[in-house]
Amino acid sequence: MANEDLGKLKIDKGTPVRSGVRRGKRFWITAACVAALLVALFVSGVLSPAVTVETGTVTQVYPSQAYTLLNASGYVVAQRKAAVAAKITGRLEWLGVEEGSRVKQGEILARLENQDAAASRDQAAATLKTSRASLEEARAELTDATLSFERQKKLLKEGIVARADYDAAEARYLRARAAVSGAKSSIAASEAALRGAEVNLEYSFIRAPFDAVVLTKNADIGDIVTPVGASANAKAAVVTIADLASLLVEADVSESNLETVRVGQPCEIQLDALPEARFRGRVHMVVPTADRSKATVLVKVRFEKLDPRVLPEMSAKVAFLQRPVAPGEEKPRTAVNPAAVVEREGRKALFLVKGDRVAETPVTVGAKFGDMLEITSGAKPGDRIALKPLDKLKDGAKIKTAEK
Repeated sequence: MANEDLGKLKIDKGTPVRSGVRRGKRFWITAACVAALLVALFVSGVLSPAVTVETGTVTQVYPSQAYTLLNASGYVVAQRKAAVAAKITGRLEWLGVEEGSRVKQGEILARLENQDAAASRDQAAATLKTSRASLEEARAELTDATLSFERQKKLLKEGIVARADYDAAEARYLRARAAVSGAKSSIAASEAALRGAEVNLEYSFIRAPFDAVVLTKNADIGDIVTPVGASANAKAAVVTIADLASLLVEADVSESNLETVRVGQPCEIQLDALPEARFRGRVHMVVPTADRSKATVLVKVRFEKLDPRVLPEMSAKVAFLQRPVAPGEEKPRTAVNPAAVVEREGRKALFLVKGDRVAETPVTVGAKFGDMLEITSGAKPGDRIALKPLDKLKDGAKIKTAEK
């Protein structure tokens, strides 16, 4: 039985052949799909090696940069500035200003204790009243003495009165006239004393010498204020003020570049505190002396129109221009390095950096400003762009920066 069963066994030779064919077909189909996928990924840039590029930034430039002859740095300085102090020594009793207060010429800023000066003024005023009353009394006496003298003179001619009576009347008249003159002198002296007392009282008031803004407050109520500040705890200046209408930019210009600067030359002023603003100016003065330690000459530049945001001691940069800024050149322009612009299919484009890839972005270009090219549309200030090598880049290409 076992032998018969073994004899019935047969091997199907066709089945292994069909199974092998199917597996071969599946392998080649899979390989083709993988190859196509790899080609697609390579073409799309996914599997492409990252291109090392140098990057830059889309910036803002001003048209005046194209005709700037020289740049210098300096500070905004008030040409009229004063440390306001008292002329006498006293205790500060009242202070009516603080930093930033705007004051007018003659306005009272502070007051020292002045009760003694006020009492002296009142005493002088009373003395003047007494002197004026004495003058009126002397005038009345002079009037009476004059009438009596004239009467005695007439009677003497008629022989009615004795010579002694006439002489007494004359002496009285002369005394009355002298008394009036003395009363007038007393009034003049009293008026002078009153003016002196008023001046001494005025010394206790600290007034603004000109229209200005208070920059610093150097003393407080209760401090001893003295003109020279000799005492250890005494204060000399109560406040420091500056006339903001006298603000100029003082810039140091190298001696070697001084020939490019002239009085009246147009300038453009930029303040570090207001980086987005540009102020027009002109050279006001070239100070006729040099700083031997720095080999520079001080140049003062005035603002053509003062801005209330400009404050003393602000840092400033001055561009000395070849010509004045023309209308329409006040606003900044968006610009890039011309090397970053490529031409593809008749249009201009930039490669904007988006993470680790670049995006080819069409742009519209304008005029050149110095070594920069204006971009009128397609990019904005602050955008990162690829500078080179642009011939190895395409839209979506993977990149790495030269710094990495």
